[in-house]
Amino acid sequence: MATMGSLHPYGQLIRSARTGITYVPRRTLTYTPIRRAEQDPNTPKDKPETEQKGGALSSIKSFFGFGKKSEAKPTVRRQTAPHKREGELGAGSIFAEDEAGPKLMASGRTPSSRKQAGAPAEGEAEEWTLEKRNKQHMLAVLDPRPQARIRWERKMVVRELRSRGRLSKTEKIMRSERESLSKSHWFKTSIKKLGPLARQISGKNIDEAITQMQFSKKKAAKDVLEHLKHAKNVAIVRAGMGLGAVEAGEDAPKPKPTKIILKDGERKTITDPTSIYIAQAWVNRGPYGRDYDHRARGVINMMRPPYTSLSVLLKEEKTLIRECQDREARELRKRKANLWVHLPDRPITQQNQYYSW
Repeated sequence: MATMGSLHPYGQLIRSARTGITYVPRRTLTYTPIRRAEQDPNTPKDKPETEQKGGALSSIKSFFGFGKKSEAKPTVRRQTAPHKREGELGAGSIFAEDEAGPKLMASGRTPSSRKQAGAPAEGEAEEWTLEKRNKQHMLAVLDPRPQARIRWERKMVVRELRSRGRLSKTEKIMRSERESLSKSHWFKTSIKKLGPLARQISGKNIDEAITQMQFSKKKAAKDVLEHLKHAKNVAIVRAGMGLGAVEAGEDAPKPKPTKIILKDGERKTITDPTSIYIAQAWVNRGPYGRDYDHRARGVINMMRPPYTSLSVLLKEEKTLIRECQDREARELRKRKANLWVHLPDRPITQQNQYYSW
């Protein structure tokens, strides 16, 4: 018991002096803002200090040497953030040139108003317009090999004269039919896994391919789905594909359905020749990544996951109609070339019952 009393010799005196105050435990897991103790400059120094009478607790503290100090206590001044200005589009905008207050831009160039046309001031560089530029210096970049350019132009003129202004079959197709090639980013999958998806959507309508990828259980089908949506948007915006019904209008008569036979023998009915389909879809091999496989006993195996991409070539279904007609014409020419007639089909003349010898 003596040992326990020696630990807190003055605990009983303090508790007896503060009979009306209950003990409040210290709270934890709280955040207290940091405050700096400084002398308040706004407080006048010549203000007389009034002495306050201490209670029983203060008298006990002063008895044991923990009394009030003679110097004044520092005051706590709460620092507040400066007033933030709001931007506007009027004359008081932060981007105005004659701004008196501080600007809210951290660093870099600040926009200024347009200067008046006239002679440049001293120390400022003169602005060079297109007419004042040196064309000889520009030709070094725009036309670095003039002789090669002249030879190419001569070659194109000769080719045009030899063809007599007639377009080749390839040129006619490129001018009359539209197509769009789109390559995706790298997917974290292998060619063996992405190849079946490419073969699945090849030759199908773009909307049908998107529907199949939405319900596919393959992990890479989500990436293929996003790429097909992007490729369709690019084909519509950049190449103007799939807009036949929109350009014709609602009052225009609908085109007559066309029945064709595909290359594999499948029969198909085309209602809109301008609808988009996937002509080709192939997989590209990409780089190999680097991954770690943590095993037992501190062993780490190095894995090289492959990356692949998907490329799709989109065309309009009028191309299918043209290809079907070309195949039929080719087969007809072959049948006619292999046709054999045992006798020529011509009239018989100058017949005689006796021989001519």
